[in-house]
Amino acid sequence: MGTGKRGLLTAALTVVCAVTVLAAPGTAFAAPTPTPTPSGSPATPTPPPGKDLEQVREKLDTLYHAAAVATDAYNAAEEKAKKQSAEIVALAKKIVEGQQKLKKLKNQAGASARAQYRTGGLPPTAQFLLSDDPGQFLDGAGLVMQGQRATKKLLGEMTRTQEELRQYADDASAQWKKLEAGRKAKAAAKKKIEQQIAAAEKLESRLEKKEKERLAALEEEAARKAQAAWLDTGVLKDVDGKASARGKKAVRFATAQLGKPYVWGAEGPDSFDCSGLTSQAWAAAGHPVPRTSQEQWKQLKHVDTKDMRPGDLIIYFDDASHVALYLGDGAIIHAPRPGRTVTVAGAGSMPILGVVRPDA
Repeated sequence: MGTGKRGLLTAALTVVCAVTVLAAPGTAFAAPTPTPTPSGSPATPTPPPGKDLEQVREKLDTLYHAAAVATDAYNAAEEKAKKQSAEIVALAKKIVEGQQKLKKLKNQAGASARAQYRTGGLPPTAQFLLSDDPGQFLDGAGLVMQGQRATKKLLGEMTRTQEELRQYADDASAQWKKLEAGRKAKAAAKKKIEQQIAAAEKLESRLEKKEKERLAALEEEAARKAQAAWLDTGVLKDVDGKASARGKKAVRFATAQLGKPYVWGAEGPDSFDCSGLTSQAWAAAGHPVPRTSQEQWKQLKHVDTKDMRPGDLIIYFDDASHVALYLGDGAIIHAPRPGRTVTVAGAGSMPILGVVRPDA
C-alpha cells in the first residue's frame, strides 16, 4: 500500500475523535469572510418617517421568515452531519479491523515463507531425488500440495484485504469532504440566521413602549383576520377526523411544552424551533419524522384539509419554512419565532401550504 493510502487510513482513524466535535449541535465555527450585502437585503432596516407600524410589522415578518428559512437549512446541515459522522466512524472501525486482519495474514505468510526456507526452497522434483527415503517423501507430497494451495489462498486473501482497506480509506476521505462542505453550509446558515434576528431586534429596539404594544396588537389583529378569512371559507365544516393513538400522544407532548421559548435549532427539552417541536412530539409518540419542516413536507403523506385530524402537521408558506401541530377545531400549537414562546394559534393565521400525516 502506498504512503498516500496509509496517510488516508491514518486520517480516517483520526476522524473518530474529530468528528464528534464537528457534528456537535451548537458548535461554534469561525464565520466565513463577510460578503457585501446584496441589493434589497434587510440587514439594516430603518422604520419609515412617522414609524408606520404596519410597515414595521411587515418588515419584521420578512426578517423572521428569512431567519426561519435559514434555520431549516441549518437543521438540514445538522442532520446530514450526524449521518456523515456515523458513516465515517463506521468506516474507521472497518479500517482498524482490516488492519488487524492484514497483520494476521502477514504473520501467516511469514510462517509459510520460513517453512519453505527450511526445505531449502528446492522444487518438489529435486527434493524427491535427494531424499533419503523417497517413499516417505511421496507420502507427504499430498500435504505439500495442500500447503501450496493454502499459501495461494492466503496471498489472495491478503490482496483482497489490502484492496478493501484502500476502498475504506477512499470512502472515508469522500465522507470527510462532504462533512466539511456541510460544516460550511451550516456556518453560512448560522450567520444568516443571526443577521436576520439581529436586524429584527434592532428594528424593534427603536420602538417606544407604547409603539411595541401597538405593534403586538397589530400582529394579533393580522392573525385574527387571517384566521377569520380561513374559517369563512367553510374549511372546517367537513373536518371531523379523530386523532389516532399516536396523534393523541403527539398532541399531549406538544401541549406540555406551552410557554417554552423559541430558539432556532433547538429541539428541547427547554426550548424549540418550529420543526424541533413537531419532530420531538412525534418522536415522543413513537413515530420519528424528519427534522425539518421542508423534509416533513417532502417525505410525509399529504392529506386533504377536509381529512385532517389532531396530530397532523400543517406546513406553511410556499417554501415550507414553518410547521405546526394541528390540535383540532381550527387550532394549532407551534413555536412561532424568536422572541416568542410555544403557543396555541389559529390554523389559518398564516398562509397554509398543505397538511401532512406522520402515521398515515
